[in-house]
Order: sequence, then structure tokens, then C-alpha cells
Amino acid sequence: MITHLQDTVVLNNGVKMPGFGLGVYKVKDGRTVKTAVHAALENGYRLIDTASFYDNEIGVGEALKEANLPREEWFITTKVWNDQQGYEATKKAFECSLQKLGLDYIDLYLIHWPVKGMYVDTWKAMEELYDSGKVRAIGVSNFHQHHLGNLMANSEIVPAINQVEYHPHLTQETLHAFCKQHGIQLEAWSPLKRGQLMDDPFLISLGKKYRKTAAQIILRWNIQNEVITIPKSTKPSRIKENAAIFDFSLTEEEMKEINSLNKNDRSGTNPDSFD
Repeated sequence: MITHLQDTVVLNNGVKMPGFGLGVYKVKDGRTVKTAVHAALENGYRLIDTASFYDNEIGVGEALKEANLPREEWFITTKVWNDQQGYEATKKAFECSLQKLGLDYIDLYLIHWPVKGMYVDTWKAMEELYDSGKVRAIGVSNFHQHHLGNLMANSEIVPAINQVEYHPHLTQETLHAFCKQHGIQLEAWSPLKRGQLMDDPFLISLGKKYRKTAAQIILRWNIQNEVITIPKSTKPSRIKENAAIFDFSLTEEEMKEINSLNKNDRSGTNPDSFD
């Protein structure tokens, strides 16, 4: 488990990835995304998670350049979108993301969704990109167990990451256990269920106990469950607050109580019914 903001998790290929970062889904390109990335970097974040679909890779890249930190200090994730999938198309999409970000290499490249009949070919292209050294680790997003099983049966490299919707209403325990068994690190998107958990009485009561917000309680729960977490915010004060979760610990009992809030309820789409 990570114990401070710049702690890393060792992925299945030996690459070290920060255990906590900033997500920029639906963050407008240009000044808005640059302000968010600057605030994150200034507050000690080193992981930034974007995607070609987010349409803000240019702003993320510009913010990184302006921050003037050594390249090896920050860790950038981007993703190949559904209409870019397939063997040749994925290689083109990767080059396009690399150019927009203004980077020589990407730290982590993910398949955004498991597009039926295409994700295995997409993965073959990603394996080649990995072998060429243009990306340090490759993984997937929104994959169920059966997607992972099919992918691993038809490929050489086991995904380093599976980034999925994960929060106290969707604890994904079976998937998490499967990923652990196969050396795949789970990563959470929408860890706060798009704000829908902020009025949960139990989380609020825990917040009072530890002098934290309900959001900070959830983010701490994620970290203690050994799940890499990338809450999204555009507000510098919230970005700072989200990371202030390393000065307390939830008890084993409290962790179990939060687990018991599970409803298998998604704020996003189920990967099996994603169009």
C-alpha cells in the first residue's frame, strides 16, 4: 500500500507507477485542463490520466512542458478510443496521441473499452509498441473477467493495468481478486461515483471522526484496498484536498463496513452493453 502521494506501485513488468493521480475526463482542453494539471503537479501529483477521447491531450502536454519537471518524474496515461481500434488504426492513434502530448514516449497506454472482435488485434499493435520502447507499460480499461481471459489466451503480454469504475457502491471484488491472481493492477475511475456518494451517512460519520470529507474517506478506502486512484477535479483547492489522505488510516472494521455499501451499481456503462 502506498503511504504518501509520490509512492509508487510496481507493475507486472517492473515499471513503477504512482499510486494516486489526476484524471482529466470531461476537462476542457486549453486553460481549464492546464490549470488542473499545474495544480496537481504543484501539489505533488505525478500521475496524469488522459485519453484521445477526452480531446485534451494537447493541453495536458503543454502543462507538462510548462511545469519544467524532469520527464522521468511524471507518469502519463492515455488511451486508444473505440473507433481507433484494430491493428493498423491503433498504431496510428498512438502516434497521434504521442504528437499531441508532445512526448517521446508514453508511460501507460490503455485500450479504452473492449470493442468486440477488435480488442485482440488492438492489443497486438500495443504489444509491438511496447516492444519498440515507445510505451513503458500497456493495459486495458473497462474489461470484465471474460474479456481479460480472452485477451490473455490470445496474446503474449498480460495487461499491467485494468482501469475500471470502482467505488463503495461497485466494489468489484471478484474482478479485483481475478486481477490480483494474474498480476494485473486494478485502477479506479470515478472513485467518487460522480459525487453520488457524498451524502452517505456512514461515510459522513467517518469523515467527522477523522476530520476528513466523505470524498477523502472513499479515496483512502481505495488506497487501502491497493487500488490506484485518479479522482478528477478542475478546482485547485479540491485537487489539493483529494490528496490529503495520507495522514490517517481506516480500521479493518471500517474497511469492511465501507465494502458492505456495495450495490453493484454503476454511474457509467456496463462494458458488456457498451455500444
